[in-house]
Amino acid sequence: MTLRFGTDGVRGVANVELTTELVLGLGRAAARVLGTDAPFIVGRDTRRSGPMVEAALVAGLCAEGADVELVGILPTPGVAALAAARRAPAAMISASHNPFPDNGVKLFAAGGRKLTADAEERVEMELGALIGSGPKPGDSGTAVGTARLLPGARDEYVTSLVGALAGRTLDGLRVVLDCGHGAAFEAAPEALRRLGADVEVHNVEPDGTNINAGCGSTDPLSLQAAVVASGAHAGLAFDGDADRVIAIDEHGDIVDGDHMLCIAAIDLASRDALRGNAVVVTVMSNLGLRHALTDRGIEVVETPVGDRHVISALDERKLALGGEQSGHIIFADHATTGDGTLTGIMLLDAMARTGRPLSALAAVMTSFPQVLRNVRVADRATLDAAALDTAVAASIAELGDGGRVLVRPSGTEPVVRVMVEAASTGQADLVAARLVDAVEQAYGRPATS
Repeated sequence: MTLRFGTDGVRGVANVELTTELVLGLGRAAARVLGTDAPFIVGRDTRRSGPMVEAALVAGLCAEGADVELVGILPTPGVAALAAARRAPAAMISASHNPFPDNGVKLFAAGGRKLTADAEERVEMELGALIGSGPKPGDSGTAVGTARLLPGARDEYVTSLVGALAGRTLDGLRVVLDCGHGAAFEAAPEALRRLGADVEVHNVEPDGTNINAGCGSTDPLSLQAAVVASGAHAGLAFDGDADRVIAIDEHGDIVDGDHMLCIAAIDLASRDALRGNAVVVTVMSNLGLRHALTDRGIEVVETPVGDRHVISALDERKLALGGEQSGHIIFADHATTGDGTLTGIMLLDAMARTGRPLSALAAVMTSFPQVLRNVRVADRATLDAAALDTAVAASIAELGDGGRVLVRPSGTEPVVRVMVEAASTGQADLVAARLVDAVEQAYGRPATS
């Protein structure tokens, strides 16, 4: 058994797939690939297995001579921010929005940057070699790394969030936060209160097992009700490690990542702060976002799914803004990765400066109805490409500028994902049904038991 990087680090059921032995090996491999010149910054979310995984990871890092600075419970972007300030590598122990039995490790290169695909491959190779060779004696004495607590880590991160507004405040705004019993349960309320917002908090009593349980960005229903009941201007719901956020407007309606990205792009452009006059989105971003941006003369740069690809495009083009529909938004002038609390602050700042309610800001974009289908197939390697290409081309021609089609195999399971956007849900359903049939014919239906 070994570990493989997914779209955002490695994950698995703690102590079953993500064993302490594998995590210890991962720590050793990370130190070998990322270097030991600066102490690793290591943080975690609120899962019961967090201290166990942390202990194994730290043991592996120290075994290779790396020093470690522990920051305790802190959002992933907080760990990245601390690493950026120190030009240090980092690791975040979290399974993001997954249920509490899962855990994972996200690694950052020196400076708090997401690992490149090449770096991930080298870590995997080192881990494989370590597992294959079995235990061997390492260095001793002063060559062994040490671990210590980093005092004031949360305050440093919160101060950086407050500083993003360059002296502006959120005075007069009432906000409801759903921290999902996750990593932002202390940092997010503190940051917004320091900025002057009137903050009501929910789900800030983590017990190790309740992270993401019926709350947070994956289940904002209770937050929607709380915003309306309290007469708040907005609500913000975070996932387990708070690198993404979903907003709620004053009417209790969801404002997703595409809408927040659109609001931020238009706001930055109005202040001549949208470098390159372009925004990075993924292939899953709604067609309505593309229309709203291009209608205002803002270029849309498209990448594959995954914030690593978004960040890579931001770096390559030296752009200021990018993100995903899920609520991973990257403000490149302030962070090296998606930051749910920072995104919420920027959204509230736009409301405070314009004096407009969130519903009015979100109305600049109209989402196209989107239908998603996961089609189980017999074998992703067997494909009648010509027939499927013909079906996709026919659907694209039928929809024209009023819709969009995306058909892509999953990288991890025998599934082909079909996405259709159209002017109406009915039309999207019809086109999706035809494409599902075309996919099953092209790949073959899975055998039934």
